Amino acid sequence: MAIYLISSHKKGISSHQLGRDLHITQKTAWFILHKVRTLFKQYDDIALDGLVEVDEMYLGGRESNKHESKKVEGTQGRSTKTKTPIFGMVARYGEARAIAVTDTRAAILMPIIKQFIADNAYIFTDEHAAYCGLDREGYKHGVIHHGNKEYVCGDVTTNSVEGFWAHFKRCIFGIYHYVSVEYLQQYINEAVFRWNTRKSSESRRFAAMFQKALCVCSYEDVKMAA
Repeated sequence: MAIYLISSHKKGISSHQLGRDLHITQKTAWFILHKVRTLFKQYDDIALDGLVEVDEMYLGGRESNKHESKKVEGTQGRSTKTKTPIFGMVARYGEARAIAVTDTRAAILMPIIKQFIADNAYIFTDEHAAYCGLDREGYKHGVIHHGNKEYVCGDVTTNSVEGFWAHFKRCIFGIYHYVSVEYLQQYINEAVFRWNTRKSSESRRFAAMFQKALCVCSYEDVKMAA
């Protein structure tokens, strides 16, 4: 029942709502949600190919909304002092992948790109300096200049990955409201799963999630639980 309720919400379900639906405590519902989120792990067995858009975002509260005593100077925009960077990749006609990272330097992002994106992909990015070496790595690379208020130039755009960020923010700010750094990747994994199945029916999304649940339970696990 819990898996069905979780899968039926496109943007996620809070532990408070799940607790009310199942007539259990919020603490128990929170534990169930995190157990279910272990089903959403991202794998690199199928590389993103074709037209792939990549971008980064920073998750954290706006300094303008904080009390004066809690504001930290120089932390708006791209800052890791009070925000956590997240790197996202979206195949324009395929799936998404997203990873919480320590920072957005090329040394951090390039290995992730090589891990999840096919060698023959055409990668679209903004003008962030970390992407300058994509051509040297053998990728075709198109750049959209957001600083010049450019958002679409032929096929070159990052609108798809921006759409994923909008979806992710609705999940976090609209449903969960607060996410700790410790559990952030689990929430990211859930958002990626929901994005990748957003065009699926509730029954198909439930079937996909249920199939994942069957895959993570081995015979040894059954023996230990007996």
